[in-house]
Amino acid sequence: MSRVWLTGASSGIGAALAQVLLEQGHHLALSARQVEPLQALATRYPDQVLVVPGDLTDPRQVARVCQQIDCEWLALDLVILNAGTCEYLEPGRFDTHLVERVITSNLLGTSHCLEAALPLLRRGQCPHLVVVSSAVTWLALPRAGAYGASKAALRYLVESLRIDLATEGIDVTLVSPGFVDTPLTRRNDFPMPMRWSAQRAARHIARRLPARPLDIVFPWFFTVVLRLLGHLPASWRLALGRRLARPSKES
Repeated sequence: MSRVWLTGASSGIGAALAQVLLEQGHHLALSARQVEPLQALATRYPDQVLVVPGDLTDPRQVARVCQQIDCEWLALDLVILNAGTCEYLEPGRFDTHLVERVITSNLLGTSHCLEAALPLLRRGQCPHLVVVSSAVTWLALPRAGAYGASKAALRYLVESLRIDLATEGIDVTLVSPGFVDTPLTRRNDFPMPMRWSAQRAARHIARRLPARPLDIVFPWFFTVVLRLLGHLPASWRLALGRRLARPSKES
């Protein structure tokens, strides 16, 4: 079975995916800031789980995590970079610090993990890199500037990296979910059409991983609609966005 490093494993898609992969018999190194959910899985699967918590926006902590994995397993066969965050910009209150937090978590944090994990993947058997982006990158939505920018940048980074890694025999899959029921999305105060449970999302991802597709996209109809809307003329996209937007708050 594969040696897997899964980030963002304490809740949401990450926690559900950890459960599915452990049931399949894989060995998982689990990372997140919250240690308790990881320890709970280690208690249930003592011979399969390596708990390697840390703040993945800190390159020193990421290096420590991968050093621990290296000492225990010597290599990785599958890396799933799922950790990330979401915050929304309020109309009329642009917040550079918010943008920085989201970019730091979603883009730079993932980049730190890539830098540390790739040497371990190069030693693995049939290495496979999986990175979770978002379907929101196909259509600009109100208030989602920071989150969408971070995930759009991540998409470009991963698709470019995929070209370079192809010559090394490392397969790269980009996961683009629509709305999934997680602790982050439960804070949203707007409709989330076709929302999936984290368990359903995890099962969907796990079923497709063995085929090593370039992309895993879900829900199918929702993401197709986003892609089509994203190809509308800019003036039409603006009109649609304005219909979805909420009134500006005066500071």
